[in-house]
Amino acid sequence: MLRLIACVFLPFAAGYYLSYVFRTINTVISGQLSSELGLDAANLGLLTSVYFLVFAGVQIPVGTLLDRFGPRRVQSVLLLIAGCGAALFGAATGLVELLIARALIGLGVSGAALSGMKAIVTWFPRERVALINGYMITLGALGAVTATTPAEWALEYTGWRQLFEILALATFAAALLIFWAVPEAMRPQETRLSPLKLRAIYTDRRFWRIAPLSASCVGSAWSLQALWAAPWLKDVEGLTRESLITQLFIMALGVCAGALLLGTLADRLRRRGIGSEGLFVAVTVLFMGAELALVFRVPLPSQLSWLVISVVGAATVLSYAIIAEYFPREFAARANAGLNVVHFGWCFVVQYGTGLILEQWSTQNGHPAIAYQVAFACAVAVQCLALAWYLIPWLRSLGRRVANRSRRDRTIDPCSFEILMPPADAAVFRPHEGDEW
Repeated sequence: MLRLIACVFLPFAAGYYLSYVFRTINTVISGQLSSELGLDAANLGLLTSVYFLVFAGVQIPVGTLLDRFGPRRVQSVLLLIAGCGAALFGAATGLVELLIARALIGLGVSGAALSGMKAIVTWFPRERVALINGYMITLGALGAVTATTPAEWALEYTGWRQLFEILALATFAAALLIFWAVPEAMRPQETRLSPLKLRAIYTDRRFWRIAPLSASCVGSAWSLQALWAAPWLKDVEGLTRESLITQLFIMALGVCAGALLLGTLADRLRRRGIGSEGLFVAVTVLFMGAELALVFRVPLPSQLSWLVISVVGAATVLSYAIIAEYFPREFAARANAGLNVVHFGWCFVVQYGTGLILEQWSTQNGHPAIAYQVAFACAVAVQCLALAWYLIPWLRSLGRRVANRSRRDRTIDPCSFEILMPPADAAVFRPHEGDEW
Protein backbone atom coordinates (compact mmCIF):
# COMPACT_ATOMS: atom_id res chain seq x y z
CA MET A 1 0.00 0.00 0.00
CA LEU A 2 2.83 2.42 0.83
CA ARG A 3 4.36 1.77 -2.58
CA LEU A 4 1.04 2.56 -4.25
CA ILE A 5 0.78 5.80 -2.29
CA ALA A 6 4.33 6.86 -3.19
CA CYS A 7 4.33 5.77 -6.85
CA VAL A 8 0.68 6.28 -7.84
CA PHE A 9 -1.24 8.49 -5.43
CA LEU A 10 1.28 11.26 -4.72
CA PRO A 11 2.42 11.92 -8.33
CA PHE A 12 -1.16 12.37 -9.53
CA ALA A 13 -1.99 14.42 -6.44
CA ALA A 14 0.90 16.74 -7.42
CA GLY A 15 -0.63 17.26 -10.85
CA TYR A 16 -4.03 17.90 -9.32
CA TYR A 17 -2.43 20.36 -6.90
CA LEU A 18 -1.06 22.40 -9.82
CA SER A 19 -4.45 22.35 -11.57
CA TYR A 20 -5.99 23.95 -8.46
CA VAL A 21 -3.28 26.60 -8.41
CA PHE A 22 -3.99 27.51 -12.04
CA ARG A 23 -7.74 27.43 -11.44
CA THR A 24 -7.73 29.97 -8.60
CA ILE A 25 -4.59 32.06 -9.13
CA ASN A 26 -6.47 34.70 -11.15
CA THR A 27 -8.31 35.75 -7.99
CA VAL A 28 -5.05 37.07 -6.54
CA ILE A 29 -3.59 38.60 -9.71
CA SER A 30 -6.82 40.03 -11.14
CA GLY A 31 -6.06 43.50 -9.76
CA GLN A 32 -2.60 43.56 -11.32
CA LEU A 33 -3.92 42.27 -14.64
CA SER A 34 -6.60 44.98 -14.69
CA SER A 35 -4.19 47.82 -13.90
CA GLU A 36 -1.35 46.67 -16.14
CA LEU A 37 -3.33 45.46 -19.17
CA GLY A 38 -6.56 47.48 -18.77
CA LEU A 39 -8.97 44.55 -18.34
CA ASP A 40 -12.55 45.23 -17.15
CA ALA A 41 -14.89 42.82 -15.32
CA ALA A 42 -16.18 41.21 -18.53
CA ASN A 43 -12.63 40.66 -19.82
CA LEU A 44 -11.54 39.18 -16.51
CA GLY A 45 -14.57 36.90 -16.53
CA LEU A 46 -13.77 35.75 -20.06
CA LEU A 47 -10.07 35.29 -19.32
CA THR A 48 -10.70 33.19 -16.24
CA SER A 49 -13.61 31.25 -17.70
CA VAL A 50 -11.87 30.25 -20.95
CA TYR A 51 -9.91 27.83 -18.77
CA PHE A 52 -13.17 26.10 -17.88
CA LEU A 53 -14.51 26.25 -21.45
CA VAL A 54 -11.50 24.45 -22.90
CA PHE A 55 -11.43 22.15 -19.88
CA ALA A 56 -15.01 21.10 -20.53
CA GLY A 57 -14.56 20.75 -24.28
CA VAL A 58 -11.80 18.15 -24.05
CA GLN A 59 -13.14 16.04 -21.19
CA ILE A 60 -14.65 13.28 -23.32
CA PRO A 61 -11.58 12.88 -25.60
CA VAL A 62 -9.28 12.95 -22.57
CA GLY A 63 -11.44 10.39 -20.76
CA THR A 64 -11.34 8.11 -23.80
CA LEU A 65 -7.55 8.44 -24.03
CA LEU A 66 -7.18 7.69 -20.32
CA ASP A 67 -9.25 4.51 -20.63
CA ARG A 68 -7.28 3.44 -23.69
CA PHE A 69 -3.68 4.43 -22.92
CA GLY A 70 -3.72 4.77 -19.14
CA PRO A 71 -3.29 7.79 -16.86
CA ARG A 72 0.54 7.71 -16.80
CA ARG A 73 1.12 8.49 -20.47
CA VAL A 74 -1.80 10.84 -21.00
CA GLN A 75 -1.29 12.97 -17.90
CA SER A 76 2.46 13.43 -18.43
CA VAL A 77 1.86 14.76 -21.97
CA LEU A 78 -0.97 17.04 -20.87
CA LEU A 79 1.11 18.59 -18.09
CA LEU A 80 3.80 19.47 -20.63
CA ILE A 81 1.13 21.44 -22.52
CA ALA A 82 0.08 23.17 -19.29
CA GLY A 83 3.69 24.14 -18.61
CA CYS A 84 3.95 25.74 -22.05
CA GLY A 85 0.72 27.64 -21.40
CA ALA A 86 2.03 28.94 -18.07
CA ALA A 87 5.24 30.15 -19.70
CA LEU A 88 3.25 31.93 -22.43
CA PHE A 89 0.94 33.51 -19.85
CA GLY A 90 3.92 34.98 -18.02
CA ALA A 91 5.20 36.54 -21.26
CA ALA A 92 1.83 37.80 -22.59
CA THR A 93 1.35 41.48 -23.37
CA GLY A 94 -2.34 41.60 -24.31
CA LEU A 95 -5.72 39.99 -23.85
CA VAL A 96 -5.45 37.71 -26.90
CA GLU A 97 -2.15 36.23 -25.75
CA LEU A 98 -3.53 35.78 -22.27
CA LEU A 99 -6.58 33.96 -23.65
CA ILE A 100 -4.44 31.59 -25.73
CA ALA A 101 -2.15 30.90 -22.78
CA ARG A 102 -5.08 30.35 -20.42
CA ALA A 103 -6.65 27.97 -22.95
CA LEU A 104 -3.41 25.95 -23.14
CA ILE A 105 -3.32 25.76 -19.35
CA GLY A 106 -6.94 24.57 -19.29
CA LEU A 107 -6.11 21.91 -21.89
CA GLY A 108 -3.00 20.83 -20.02
CA VAL A 109 -4.65 20.32 -16.65
CA SER A 110 -7.91 18.96 -18.08
CA GLY A 111 -6.89 15.43 -17.15
CA ALA A 112 -5.61 16.19 -13.66
CA ALA A 113 -8.74 15.04 -11.82
CA LEU A 114 -9.67 12.33 -14.32
CA SER A 115 -6.21 10.76 -14.38
CA GLY A 116 -6.07 10.72 -10.60
CA MET A 117 -9.54 9.16 -10.32
CA LYS A 118 -8.65 6.65 -13.03
CA ALA A 119 -5.45 5.68 -11.21
CA ILE A 120 -7.33 5.31 -7.92
CA VAL A 121 -10.05 3.14 -9.49
CA THR A 122 -7.38 1.05 -11.23
CA TRP A 123 -4.98 0.49 -8.34
CA PHE A 124 -7.05 0.73 -5.15
CA PRO A 125 -10.00 -1.36 -3.84
CA ARG A 126 -13.36 -0.08 -5.06
CA GLU A 127 -14.82 0.15 -1.57
CA ARG A 128 -12.15 2.71 -0.67
CA VAL A 129 -12.53 4.85 -3.80
CA ALA A 130 -14.53 7.63 -2.12
CA LEU A 131 -12.05 7.86 0.75
CA ILE A 132 -8.96 7.90 -1.51
CA ASN A 133 -10.69 10.44 -3.76
CA GLY A 134 -11.22 12.60 -0.71
CA TYR A 135 -7.54 12.39 0.19
CA MET A 136 -6.49 13.33 -3.34
CA ILE A 137 -8.85 16.29 -3.53
CA THR A 138 -7.66 17.38 -0.09
CA LEU A 139 -4.03 17.45 -1.24
CA GLY A 140 -4.99 18.98 -4.57
CA ALA A 141 -7.01 21.69 -2.87
CA LEU A 142 -3.83 22.80 -1.16
CA GLY A 143 -3.20 24.41 -4.53
CA ALA A 144 -6.11 26.75 -3.79
CA VAL A 145 -4.47 27.48 -0.45
CA THR A 146 -1.19 28.23 -2.22
CA ALA A 147 -3.00 30.61 -4.57
CA THR A 148 -4.00 32.90 -1.66
CA THR A 149 -1.64 34.13 1.07
CA PRO A 150 1.50 32.30 -0.18
CA ALA A 151 0.92 33.63 -3.71
CA GLU A 152 0.39 37.14 -2.31
CA TRP A 153 3.73 36.90 -0.50
CA ALA A 154 5.42 35.68 -3.68
CA LEU A 155 3.93 38.55 -5.71
CA GLU A 156 5.62 41.06 -3.40
CA TYR A 157 9.03 39.76 -4.48
CA THR A 158 8.55 38.40 -7.99
CA GLY A 159 5.47 39.84 -9.72
CA TRP A 160 2.85 37.86 -11.56
CA ARG A 161 5.00 37.19 -14.64
CA GLN A 162 7.83 35.61 -12.67
CA LEU A 163 5.28 33.68 -10.64
CA PHE A 164 3.97 32.02 -13.80
CA GLU A 165 7.51 31.16 -14.88
CA ILE A 166 7.95 29.32 -11.58
CA LEU A 167 4.63 27.54 -12.12
CA ALA A 168 5.74 26.50 -15.60
CA LEU A 169 8.91 24.87 -14.22
CA ALA A 170 6.91 23.10 -11.49
CA THR A 171 4.47 21.76 -14.09
CA PHE A 172 7.27 20.37 -16.24
CA ALA A 173 8.72 18.67 -13.16
CA ALA A 174 5.33 17.10 -12.30
CA ALA A 175 5.04 15.74 -15.84
CA LEU A 176 8.43 14.04 -15.56
CA LEU A 177 7.57 12.68 -12.10
CA ILE A 178 4.40 11.01 -13.35
CA PHE A 179 6.12 9.56 -16.42
CA TRP A 180 9.06 8.06 -14.52
CA ALA A 181 7.52 7.11 -11.15
CA VAL A 182 4.06 5.72 -12.00
CA PRO A 183 4.02 2.06 -13.09
CA GLU A 184 2.27 1.07 -16.28
CA ALA A 185 -1.17 -0.42 -15.66
CA MET A 186 -2.65 -3.21 -17.70
CA ARG A 187 -5.07 -1.81 -20.23
CA PRO A 188 -8.31 -3.64 -20.99
CA GLN A 189 -8.72 -4.96 -24.51
CA GLU A 190 -10.78 -2.60 -26.60
CA THR A 191 -13.63 -4.23 -28.47
CA ARG A 192 -15.89 -3.15 -31.25
CA LEU A 193 -18.64 -2.66 -28.69
CA SER A 194 -16.75 0.14 -26.94
CA PRO A 195 -18.55 2.94 -28.88
CA LEU A 196 -21.88 1.37 -27.92
CA LYS A 197 -20.82 1.22 -24.30
CA LEU A 198 -19.62 4.79 -24.48
CA ARG A 199 -22.99 5.84 -25.87
CA ALA A 200 -24.67 3.93 -23.07
CA ILE A 201 -22.80 6.04 -20.52
CA TYR A 202 -24.14 9.31 -21.87
CA THR A 203 -27.67 8.00 -22.38
CA ASP A 204 -27.95 6.48 -18.92
CA ARG A 205 -30.85 7.96 -16.96
CA ARG A 206 -28.93 7.75 -13.70
CA PHE A 207 -26.12 9.81 -15.20
CA TRP A 208 -28.44 12.58 -16.39
CA ARG A 209 -30.27 12.54 -13.09
CA ILE A 210 -27.19 13.52 -11.05
CA ALA A 211 -25.24 15.51 -13.67
CA PRO A 212 -27.38 18.71 -13.67
CA LEU A 213 -27.42 18.94 -9.87
CA SER A 214 -23.72 18.23 -9.49
CA ALA A 215 -22.76 20.65 -12.26
CA SER A 216 -24.98 23.52 -11.15
CA CYS A 217 -23.76 23.36 -7.56
CA VAL A 218 -20.13 22.24 -7.83
CA GLY A 219 -19.55 24.29 -10.99
CA SER A 220 -20.98 27.38 -9.33
CA ALA A 221 -18.81 26.83 -6.25
CA TRP A 222 -15.70 26.58 -8.44
CA SER A 223 -16.65 29.68 -10.39
CA LEU A 224 -17.34 31.81 -7.33
CA GLN A 225 -14.21 30.78 -5.48
CA ALA A 226 -11.98 31.06 -8.55
CA LEU A 227 -12.96 34.65 -9.37
CA TRP A 228 -16.05 36.34 -7.91
CA ALA A 229 -15.51 35.80 -4.19
CA ALA A 230 -12.77 38.43 -4.08
CA PRO A 231 -14.78 41.19 -5.87
CA TRP A 232 -17.79 40.54 -3.61
CA LEU A 233 -15.69 40.75 -0.46
CA LYS A 234 -14.08 43.95 -1.73
CA ASP A 235 -17.10 45.74 -3.22
CA VAL A 236 -19.89 44.57 -0.92
CA GLU A 237 -18.14 43.78 2.36
CA GLY A 238 -15.48 46.47 2.01
CA LEU A 239 -12.59 44.24 3.05
CA THR A 240 -9.05 45.51 2.75
CA ARG A 241 -6.54 43.67 0.59
CA GLU A 242 -5.00 41.96 3.61
CA SER A 243 -8.37 40.87 5.02
CA LEU A 244 -9.50 39.70 1.60
CA ILE A 245 -6.46 37.46 1.12
CA THR A 246 -7.00 36.04 4.60
CA GLN A 247 -10.61 35.19 3.77
CA LEU A 248 -9.56 33.52 0.51
CA PHE A 249 -7.00 31.53 2.48
CA ILE A 250 -9.73 30.34 4.86
CA MET A 251 -11.94 29.39 1.92
CA ALA A 252 -9.11 27.37 0.38
CA LEU A 253 -8.68 25.53 3.66
CA GLY A 254 -12.43 24.89 3.53
CA VAL A 255 -11.98 22.97 0.27
CA CYS A 256 -9.31 20.79 1.89
CA ALA A 257 -11.41 20.17 4.99
CA GLY A 258 -14.53 19.56 2.89
CA ALA A 259 -12.84 16.93 0.73
CA LEU A 260 -11.51 15.09 3.76
CA LEU A 261 -14.82 15.32 5.64
CA LEU A 262 -17.05 14.27 2.75
CA GLY A 263 -14.74 11.44 1.75
CA THR A 264 -14.65 10.10 5.30
CA LEU A 265 -18.44 10.37 5.72
CA ALA A 266 -19.05 8.62 2.38
CA ASP A 267 -16.65 5.82 3.36
CA ARG A 268 -18.36 5.25 6.71
CA LEU A 269 -21.82 5.32 5.15
CA ARG A 270 -20.73 2.79 2.55
CA ARG A 271 -19.47 0.44 5.27
CA ARG A 272 -23.00 0.52 6.70
CA GLY A 273 -24.53 -0.21 3.33
CA ILE A 274 -25.70 3.38 2.72
CA GLY A 275 -25.00 5.09 -0.60
CA SER A 276 -23.65 8.61 -1.06
CA GLU A 277 -26.71 10.03 -2.82
CA GLY A 278 -28.47 11.26 0.33
CA LEU A 279 -25.33 12.96 1.62
CA PHE A 280 -24.82 14.59 -1.76
CA VAL A 281 -28.35 16.03 -1.78
CA ALA A 282 -27.87 17.39 1.75
CA VAL A 283 -24.65 19.12 0.68
CA THR A 284 -26.31 20.75 -2.34
CA VAL A 285 -29.22 22.02 -0.23
CA LEU A 286 -26.73 23.51 2.24
CA PHE A 287 -24.93 25.18 -0.67
CA MET A 288 -28.10 26.79 -1.99
CA GLY A 289 -28.89 28.03 1.49
CA ALA A 290 -25.46 29.70 1.70
CA GLU A 291 -26.00 31.40 -1.67
CA LEU A 292 -29.44 32.62 -0.67
CA ALA A 293 -27.97 34.04 2.52
CA LEU A 294 -25.71 36.19 0.32
CA VAL A 295 -28.49 37.12 -2.10
CA PHE A 296 -30.92 38.26 0.61
CA ARG A 297 -28.19 39.70 2.82
CA VAL A 298 -29.22 37.59 5.81
CA PRO A 299 -27.80 39.13 9.01
CA LEU A 300 -25.07 36.52 9.32
CA PRO A 301 -21.33 36.88 8.68
CA SER A 302 -20.94 36.51 4.92
CA GLN A 303 -17.64 34.76 5.55
CA LEU A 304 -19.65 31.81 6.89
CA SER A 305 -21.58 31.54 3.63
CA TRP A 306 -18.37 31.76 1.61
CA LEU A 307 -16.84 29.01 3.74
CA VAL A 308 -19.81 26.73 2.98
CA ILE A 309 -19.47 27.54 -0.72
CA SER A 310 -15.81 26.57 -0.66
CA VAL A 311 -16.57 23.28 1.10
CA VAL A 312 -19.12 22.37 -1.59
CA GLY A 313 -16.38 22.83 -4.18
CA ALA A 314 -15.04 19.50 -2.88
CA ALA A 315 -18.37 17.66 -3.37
CA THR A 316 -16.93 15.95 -6.45
CA VAL A 317 -15.68 13.43 -3.88
CA LEU A 318 -19.30 12.26 -3.73
CA SER A 319 -20.42 12.70 -7.32
CA TYR A 320 -17.34 10.93 -8.73
CA ALA A 321 -17.89 8.03 -6.33
CA ILE A 322 -21.58 7.84 -7.28
CA ILE A 323 -20.74 7.77 -10.99
CA ALA A 324 -18.09 5.08 -10.37
CA GLU A 325 -20.85 2.87 -8.95
CA TYR A 326 -22.93 3.16 -12.10
CA PHE A 327 -20.39 1.90 -14.65
CA PRO A 328 -17.66 -0.76 -15.00
CA ARG A 329 -14.13 0.11 -13.90
CA GLU A 330 -12.71 0.19 -17.44
CA PHE A 331 -15.13 3.02 -18.33
CA ALA A 332 -14.65 5.05 -15.15
CA ALA A 333 -12.61 7.81 -16.81
CA ARG A 334 -15.11 8.31 -19.61
CA ALA A 335 -18.04 8.40 -17.20
CA ASN A 336 -16.35 10.98 -14.96
CA ALA A 337 -15.30 12.88 -18.08
CA GLY A 338 -18.94 13.21 -19.07
CA LEU A 339 -19.69 14.58 -15.63
CA ASN A 340 -16.80 17.02 -15.88
CA VAL A 341 -18.12 18.33 -19.19
CA VAL A 342 -21.23 19.67 -17.49
CA HIS A 343 -19.24 20.70 -14.40
CA PHE A 344 -16.86 22.96 -16.25
CA GLY A 345 -19.36 23.96 -18.90
CA TRP A 346 -21.62 25.40 -16.23
CA CYS A 347 -18.61 26.92 -14.49
CA PHE A 348 -17.82 28.82 -17.69
CA VAL A 349 -21.41 30.04 -17.95
CA VAL A 350 -21.48 31.29 -14.35
CA GLN A 351 -18.07 32.91 -14.48
CA TYR A 352 -18.52 34.73 -17.79
CA GLY A 353 -22.24 35.39 -17.25
CA THR A 354 -21.60 36.96 -13.85
CA GLY A 355 -19.14 39.35 -15.45
CA LEU A 356 -21.68 40.33 -18.12
CA ILE A 357 -24.38 40.92 -15.48
CA LEU A 358 -22.04 43.05 -13.36
CA GLU A 359 -21.25 45.24 -16.36
CA GLN A 360 -24.92 46.31 -16.50
CA TRP A 361 -24.24 48.50 -13.45
CA SER A 362 -21.82 51.38 -13.19
CA THR A 363 -18.53 50.79 -11.41
CA GLN A 364 -18.20 53.60 -8.91
CA ASN A 365 -15.83 52.28 -6.26
CA GLY A 366 -16.73 48.76 -7.37
CA HIS A 367 -19.99 47.14 -8.42
CA PRO A 368 -23.08 47.57 -6.21
CA ALA A 369 -24.42 44.74 -4.09
CA ILE A 370 -27.58 44.42 -6.22
CA ALA A 371 -25.46 43.46 -9.24
CA TYR A 372 -23.94 40.50 -7.41
CA GLN A 373 -27.31 39.56 -5.92
CA VAL A 374 -28.95 39.36 -9.35
CA ALA A 375 -26.09 37.30 -10.77
CA PHE A 376 -26.03 34.86 -7.85
CA ALA A 377 -29.84 34.56 -7.82
CA CYS A 378 -29.81 33.42 -11.45
CA ALA A 379 -27.43 30.60 -10.54
CA VAL A 380 -29.59 29.58 -7.55
CA ALA A 381 -32.70 29.40 -9.76
CA VAL A 382 -30.97 26.86 -12.02
CA GLN A 383 -29.82 24.86 -9.00
CA CYS A 384 -33.39 24.67 -7.67
CA LEU A 385 -34.57 23.27 -11.00
CA ALA A 386 -31.74 20.73 -10.99
CA LEU A 387 -32.62 19.65 -7.44
CA ALA A 388 -36.26 19.21 -8.43
CA TRP A 389 -35.19 17.12 -11.44
CA TYR A 390 -33.04 14.93 -9.19
CA LEU A 391 -35.85 14.41 -6.66
CA ILE A 392 -38.60 13.61 -9.19
CA PRO A 393 -37.99 9.80 -9.20
CA TRP A 394 -37.88 9.73 -5.40
CA LEU A 395 -41.08 11.81 -5.16
CA ARG A 396 -42.82 9.54 -7.68
CA SER A 397 -41.79 6.46 -5.69
CA LEU A 398 -43.02 8.05 -2.48
CA GLY A 399 -46.31 9.00 -4.14
CA ARG A 400 -46.83 5.44 -5.38
CA ARG A 401 -46.21 4.03 -1.92
CA VAL A 402 -48.69 6.47 -0.35
CA ALA A 403 -51.27 5.72 -3.05
CA ASN A 404 -50.89 1.95 -2.62
CA ARG A 405 -51.28 2.23 1.13
CA SER A 406 -54.40 4.38 0.87
CA ARG A 407 -55.83 2.02 -1.74
CA ARG A 408 -55.35 -0.92 0.60
CA ASP A 409 -57.06 1.00 3.40
CA ARG A 410 -60.08 1.76 1.20
CA THR A 411 -60.50 -1.89 0.19
CA ILE A 412 -61.16 -2.97 3.78
CA ASP A 413 -64.97 -3.62 4.08
CA PRO A 414 -66.34 -3.36 7.65
CA CYS A 415 -69.13 -5.78 6.74
CA SER A 416 -66.56 -8.41 5.89
CA PHE A 417 -65.72 -8.96 9.55
CA GLU A 418 -67.29 -12.18 10.90
CA ILE A 419 -68.43 -12.17 14.51
CA LEU A 420 -67.77 -15.53 16.11
CA MET A 421 -70.06 -16.56 18.97
CA PRO A 422 -69.49 -19.67 21.11
CA PRO A 423 -72.14 -22.42 20.73
CA ALA A 424 -74.89 -22.62 23.32
CA ASP A 425 -73.68 -25.98 24.69
CA ALA A 426 -70.11 -24.81 25.19
CA ALA A 427 -68.73 -25.52 28.64
CA VAL A 428 -68.08 -22.52 30.80
CA PHE A 429 -65.36 -22.85 33.40
CA ARG A 430 -65.89 -21.08 36.70
CA PRO A 431 -63.16 -20.17 39.19
CA HIS A 432 -62.57 -22.33 42.20
CA GLU A 433 -62.45 -21.03 45.69
CA GLY A 434 -59.90 -18.29 46.17
CA ASP A 435 -60.52 -16.96 42.63
CA GLU A 436 -58.11 -19.49 41.14
CA TRP A 437 -58.87 -21.22 37.84
